[in-house]
Amino acid sequence: MKNEKGFTLIELLIVVVIIGILAAIAIPQFASTKEKAFDAGAKSDLRNLMTAEEAYFSDFQAYTGATITAGGTGDLDGDGNADFQASQSVSLQGTAYTDGYQITAQHASSNKAWCVNSSASSASGAVGQIVQNTSC
Repeated sequence: MKNEKGFTLIELLIVVVIIGILAAIAIPQFASTKEKAFDAGAKSDLRNLMTAEEAYFSDFQAYTGATITAGGTGDLDGDGNADFQASQSVSLQGTAYTDGYQITAQHASSNKAWCVNSSASSASGAVGQIVQNTSC
């Protein structure tokens, strides 16, 4: 009788089944993590544009309704220099009011939109808080 070494078919099948179970658990978690990262990018750009809006207000005592395409730049004060740079897949839509602004941000790979409103007279929710919605 020879001393044969190796794996039996049953051992290999068990390993394949275990790998399949681990993949079935990991893949949905990975998809959820990607969507959270896309939303975090949109909210980060939203916060950065809020800061740029307040800097604009401190210089001009008015707000701007900046609309910035994905990956685009925004020249809020019209001096020819970019005051804001959007992330590659995040688009932002702004509306100016006399006492504030509303900005909506959305990542191209996410179905969620995020909104913030600093106008006490125009906000439907809490002023200055980022909410998941196309308008606030």
